[in-house]
Amino acid sequence: MPARSARSRAVPRDAVHHPLFARCYARFSVRAESRMGMGRVRERLLAGLSGRVIEIGAGNGLNFAHYPGTVSEVVAVEPERVLRQLAVEAALRAQVPVDVAPGAAEALPVKSEAFDAAVVSLVLCSVRDVPRALSEVRRVLRPGGEVRFFEHGAGGGRVMAFTQRALDRTLWPPLSGGCHLSREPVASLRGAGFTLGPYRRMTMPENGPALPSSYCVLGTAWRPPGDGA
Repeated sequence: MPARSARSRAVPRDAVHHPLFARCYARFSVRAESRMGMGRVRERLLAGLSGRVIEIGAGNGLNFAHYPGTVSEVVAVEPERVLRQLAVEAALRAQVPVDVAPGAAEALPVKSEAFDAAVVSLVLCSVRDVPRALSEVRRVLRPGGEVRFFEHGAGGGRVMAFTQRALDRTLWPPLSGGCHLSREPVASLRGAGFTLGPYRRMTMPENGPALPSSYCVLGTAWRPPGDGA
């Protein structure tokens, strides 16, 4: 694995440790592939990617089966040990080469400008420092490199927004592995200097009841071609 840039401050390899949540998430996420339509979302998220890809917060590796054959390599970074082991097992079944590595989004263990694309999928809700994590994504992408994102965050009317913020201040993060409900992934990407491409707001499940975690966005962004950051 390439050495991490000196520009990134060190973060312990197991900075994230939520073994009980990880096991619950792994079971729920597998069921959601068909019951909630997540498999179709992953297909749309990853369609058309090519070259070297870094996936940040790979979880239990459910994206791996959906990478197209035009992808030459996936480096999948996952900080939680239980999920990382499941991701290693999923990597063995993938049709493209996948290397699963420990590491935190705020200090990616790879060289600068080493990737053609980055994938962030249901991860910005739980990172401790969103601007720092997106700064790292920008660092490791080549200028003009692409970000594919599928995230949940703030949505709904005033009552739902109040509910999301209240849950974020109380029960939700400790019960859900550090997840937050009221973050704004599109605004965060724009604020980090990415050029926003097309994106679609949606609820998950698309035909089910709207829950505080249901408001999602699926889209594309780019590191600007002339970016020297």
